[in-house]
Amino acid sequence: MVTFLAGGTGTPKLLHGAAATFPPADTPVVANTGDDVELAGHLVCPDLDTQLFADAGELDTETWWGLADETTETHDALHEFAERAGLGTDPRYLDAEAQTSGRRLARWRRFSGVGEFMLIGDRDRAVHLTRTGRLDGGDTLTEATAVLREALGVERTILPMSDDPVATIIHTPDGEQHFQEWWVANGGEPAVEEVEFRGADEAEPTPEVVDALAEPVVIGPSNPVTSLGPMLAMESFREALGSTPVVAVSPFVGDEVFSGPAGKLMAATGREPSTAGVASVYEFADAFVLDAEDDTDLARPTVRTDTTLDTPEDSARVARAVERALGEVT
Repeated sequence: MVTFLAGGTGTPKLLHGAAATFPPADTPVVANTGDDVELAGHLVCPDLDTQLFADAGELDTETWWGLADETTETHDALHEFAERAGLGTDPRYLDAEAQTSGRRLARWRRFSGVGEFMLIGDRDRAVHLTRTGRLDGGDTLTEATAVLREALGVERTILPMSDDPVATIIHTPDGEQHFQEWWVANGGEPAVEEVEFRGADEAEPTPEVVDALAEPVVIGPSNPVTSLGPMLAMESFREALGSTPVVAVSPFVGDEVFSGPAGKLMAATGREPSTAGVASVYEFADAFVLDAEDDTDLARPTVRTDTTLDTPEDSARVARAVERALGEVT
């Protein structure tokens, strides 16, 4: 068995065509939950859902977000009502008292549904409502995710990194913003002063995650700061990675990032925005998979290939490189 760590689109893209090398039944995924938000009272888990939808064969692979062939009637109506009432569609982060009341799992990430700043499709919304209903009925997030796996016919075990609340908060000159507000609503603006993983000091990985981390681990080409950072901020999670073989796929080619805000966030948190910077974040990693055009010398076992992940054939190629890298350290 090999366990994959997922955040954003990197690992779902890597696994999209990798079944011949890493069969889903033998490759659990531990997903970041720092990006989760509670929107209009229902819990949205973007990284869990991207992997769930990908394994169900229902992901919108044009956007790598939400379900394919989706409608947005409820979202559109929310915007219509907000416009009629003169309320706008900017994010409405609830006040400090509301952030720590109610459902514990949603602490520090509660937004009003007025104007709905994130695009939520109609069927996608049904997933969030089902999850939230299970949580309110007493399920942990791990248990609620298992219910959704079964409903979607997903063979792969998909685990949230923790059943405790951890929220990724971006500190800017204009004040604090949840990551989704900063990235989705504001397009990665303004400048980043600090990235905080609020709640991580008290959070723990679940027993299921601890068991999964006892196996060899692969870190996909995800954002080291906001996709992996919430996991690594839990001390016991990081310690577990120090006790098992770990292979990481760089999201950079030298100092060029494939996509997303990884470069900006790496620089803002004092890390070199490059493959070398990724290696400094992942000091526990035993081997790396780098792009063939990346000449970074990491002084650790390194396998090179074309790390583009645009097609299932690309995924299969990179998966074979990951398998070779695992062979160097297991």
